[in-house]
Amino acid sequence: MMPPEQDTTAAAPTTPTSHPHPDVLIHAVPSATDTFSILRHSLFPLTLKFEDISYTIKTHSTKTNGCLWRNHSQPNTTRTILNGVSGVVRPGELLAMLGTSGSGKTTLLTALAARLPGKISGAVTYNDKPFSSSIKRKIGFVSQDDVLYPHLTVLETLTYAAMLRLPKELSQDDKVAQAEMIIAELGLTRCRNSIIGGGLLRGISGGERKRVSIGHEMIVNPSLLFLDEPTSGLDSTTAQRIVATLRGLARGGRTLVMTIHQPSSRLYRMFDKVLVLSDGCPIYSGDAGRVMGYFESIGYVPPFNLMNPADFLLDLANGIAPDSAREDQVDHFHGGLDPQDDQNSIKHSLIASFRKNIYPEIKAEILAKTKISTVDSRTDSPQGRENQWTTSWWEQFRILLKRGLRERRHESYSGLRIFQVMSVSFLSGLLWWHSDPSHIQDQVGLIFFFSIFWGFFPLFSAIFAFPQERPMLNKERSSGMYRLSSYYMARTAGDLPMELVLPTIFVTVTYWMGGSRPGPRRDSDGGEAGYHAGVRDHAGVSSGGVLVGIQYNVNEVYPCGFGVQRYCKVWDFPAVKCLGIGNPWGDVAALVLMLVGYRVLAFLALKMGQPH
Repeated sequence: MMPPEQDTTAAAPTTPTSHPHPDVLIHAVPSATDTFSILRHSLFPLTLKFEDISYTIKTHSTKTNGCLWRNHSQPNTTRTILNGVSGVVRPGELLAMLGTSGSGKTTLLTALAARLPGKISGAVTYNDKPFSSSIKRKIGFVSQDDVLYPHLTVLETLTYAAMLRLPKELSQDDKVAQAEMIIAELGLTRCRNSIIGGGLLRGISGGERKRVSIGHEMIVNPSLLFLDEPTSGLDSTTAQRIVATLRGLARGGRTLVMTIHQPSSRLYRMFDKVLVLSDGCPIYSGDAGRVMGYFESIGYVPPFNLMNPADFLLDLANGIAPDSAREDQVDHFHGGLDPQDDQNSIKHSLIASFRKNIYPEIKAEILAKTKISTVDSRTDSPQGRENQWTTSWWEQFRILLKRGLRERRHESYSGLRIFQVMSVSFLSGLLWWHSDPSHIQDQVGLIFFFSIFWGFFPLFSAIFAFPQERPMLNKERSSGMYRLSSYYMARTAGDLPMELVLPTIFVTVTYWMGGSRPGPRRDSDGGEAGYHAGVRDHAGVSSGGVLVGIQYNVNEVYPCGFGVQRYCKVWDFPAVKCLGIGNPWGDVAALVLMLVGYRVLAFLALKMGQPH
């Protein structure tokens, strides 16, 4: 049953509020005197139509020739993920996609949201129009995994999303008010100042985290919202609250499409339409209340009354007829038909019945013109397509930098990381404890230890840190929140202060414990400050030569005689001479080139890996 508050507000009429900027109408923040909040109505309803959607992928043969390597003579094969899926979802309706694991539910959902890589066959229209940048800004997508920053609070998460996704015509106070409104509407007030959490970090509950994910997309008041198994991993009561919230959003004039694995009968009653997939093929698409009558009309009757329709549909999607489930098991043990062949026969029968009885009705509904206004035709103009970003590059950079510093400070200055750095610092200081400056070999060894440690320690930190952030980047980029260049520059600028503190402390401790030169150099090439700069600007082991050049000048000498008072130039010492440090500016230029060049290559690689 629906909660009373959802039912009472579902059918209430709504009137869009005006705004001095027409293009910002969808993001208008209602005042305290408004009867309904922005979450109760959609200002640009969208009708989703999809016809004969098919999708195939190429699979590589895994057969071997008896050894550990593949036999490349095996030809590649194609696998059909979706085959002839059709349907219509109108504003105010909640469509649930049902099917067994691997039936293509998530693939279809991703394809309808225009986020599926590769090419699909068939047609997908939004108010009888193809996908465009203006449509993209009116679509929300909630993935099955809650991709959120764990150290940010609920309020911070939604506030940063509002800053990035809402248009620049709105003031900062208006954007914060929008985030506060989302928190209140989704019942997150109690945990608004709690961190999201995740993994080993304790935070909000799973149901609250899912509502935050929904709120992240509701910031822009989307007309069409896709959700991939929003009830996965939740208990029945929490799942009911989530679906009740989604139904309330649909009743505000939005079009909602969701996948769900095995809903309870209470959840099923909240669906307006269902689409059932069996091995990528549809066996039903239409009103949820008519599904049982349809299958009864073609000879599939549930074994008992009051059976959960979802269980009945999933049995059929598996090719298990309700009156033959037990008989199949008996025949299997008594030499009857192969159960797999019997299940395939049932699936083919259901698919054929769909093409004969339901598909013509869907086809006629798809061909009918959508009887609602088009979607903000002004943004479909060439000028609207050029201005696809709601905020400027500098504003995106500023917000991403602030968010990155707030999130990554916990990672950069975690207790484990500080313990690792300080432990190595003290251990290396003890190993080189008050080393004689005249012992050039020891001093050079310490310098190269600095270079190697701070060349690889941040490297491995980045290798393990970035894959965790990549899902967030893909999610936000798919929503058109910001430019890739603004993200990359904000990440680069944010990493610099984060990565300066611990190396500075490390060098300060080890430098004095190791007995390195306590005073500045006698020429103008710098002193201890230059030493620190050399460590901070490392670009690998090659920076060790620069550090030696900073530590010792060209006229530096050391006692080299055995029993005789004799001095030799440091730069003539074999371990130093082989470094070729006579051209410090060339070394610095090489380091700068590597520092910039590698980052440019990383940006280009990241850009090539992003969906267009």
